[in-house]
Amino acid sequence: MASRQTLHDLPQLYSAAEVATALDCSEWWVKEQARRRRIPFIKSGSGYRFTKEHVQEIFNILEQRPQETSTQFPEAVATRRRVRTQAGTPVVQLRARPPRRARNVA
Repeated sequence: MASRQTLHDLPQLYSAAEVATALDCSEWWVKEQARRRRIPFIKSGSGYRFTKEHVQEIFNILEQRPQETSTQFPEAVATRRRVRTQAGTPVVQLRARPPRRARNVA
């Protein structure tokens, strides 16, 4: 009876296919993330296995939270500076060159 009780104490293991169904993604993706060590897993003889805690941690890893926005002025606003020319300095108009094909034909 003691051995039967220890079997019930073991954590339930989920396959990559079951985790993929829970995450709404492909089984290949789950296996690839485990292979690249991006998500926690247990490697057994029958492949990648996941405990309930592993699945919860995967959800936490993949969770996206909105960034906190401040009501004050934004810290870094990219503004374009205008270069002021001195009075009386001529402004050079730029013109595009003709394409190479047009230059080679003429």
